[in-house]
Amino acid sequence: MPDLFALAGPLLRSLPPETAHLLTLRALAAGLGGKAEADPPILRQRLWNRDFPNPIGIAAGFDKDAQVPDALLRLGFGFVETGTVTPLPQPGNPRPRVFRLAEDRALINRLGFNSGGLDLVIERLRARANSSTGSGGGIVGVNIGRNRDSADALADYIEGVSRGAAVADYLVVNVSSPNTPGLRDLQARDALEALLRQLIAAREATQRQLPLLVKIAPDLNEQERADIAAVALASGIDGIIVSNTTVARPPGLRSPQAREAGGLSGPPLFAPSTEVLRDMYRLTHGRLPLVGVGGVAGADDAYAKIRAGASLVQLYTALVFEGPGLLGRIKSGLADRLRRDGFSSIGDAVGANHRYETEIAIGAGPG
Repeated sequence: MPDLFALAGPLLRSLPPETAHLLTLRALAAGLGGKAEADPPILRQRLWNRDFPNPIGIAAGFDKDAQVPDALLRLGFGFVETGTVTPLPQPGNPRPRVFRLAEDRALINRLGFNSGGLDLVIERLRARANSSTGSGGGIVGVNIGRNRDSADALADYIEGVSRGAAVADYLVVNVSSPNTPGLRDLQARDALEALLRQLIAAREATQRQLPLLVKIAPDLNEQERADIAAVALASGIDGIIVSNTTVARPPGLRSPQAREAGGLSGPPLFAPSTEVLRDMYRLTHGRLPLVGVGGVAGADDAYAKIRAGASLVQLYTALVFEGPGLLGRIKSGLADRLRRDGFSSIGDAVGANHRYETEIAIGAGPG
């Protein structure tokens, strides 16, 4: 990875978080990100009829308005998720609304779906696809949400699916941000079932069979998880992203910023998000690809998500503290761990902990 970001890291972290983020996007847009080396073949996999060169993606929130998807792919991400994008532009919540918890290597945000709007994102992704220089390929998803003041959330999501399908490699229905009032209510069984039924119909009407995923919260009780799993299996959606940020404040947080309202991300989210991931893999019987997000800060974290049931892994917060060099370290470390444990591919390792636990349980039974 380029030394530029390593050198600039301390300066960026001395600036307000949103200012630092804006400068990072501008640097990437200017071509200062460089180009990663080819990925180890053991990291490749095919999901949804798409080829992922590696399982590590950048989560929604980093490139909300699709400004730098190709620069991020060149950095070495296996896929990029833009958004969350809303149908109409909206400013989001008042600043300050992003807070570094330096002592905890974590962030709290209450951005509130600040978005340039669907027209802008579609225009940029269409220009990318039609570029005379070529986009260089790569998988780019679009994460869609509702406008804060919308009187019809369903119409907002239908518009996101209907129009986003033309430019996306996959779509994500975000019903789990804690920063838009009432949004998480859409995770309730009846509401989610009705929403996904309509969105699948909207996807079918586009005549593009692109994957449709739903992103859920980590703050779900056992019954809510079971309901979501049942709806996911019955509805015909293509995958689940586990998870968004948490409104909980785990004990042991050291930063005074921990008292800020908003969604917490980073290492304190790793254990609860991985628990939900593990549960969703069990509840869906491994039949749906899962994307593991939350607190990934190294190869061990990524590997743990995969063994818990994730086919793909996303990160964001760790980049704020570690810089893009982290990506290469995770990929090389992940390849080492796969080889060490006798796996020939990522797919072989997905959900491995569940198989191990089953073998232990069988071994402990009557002889």
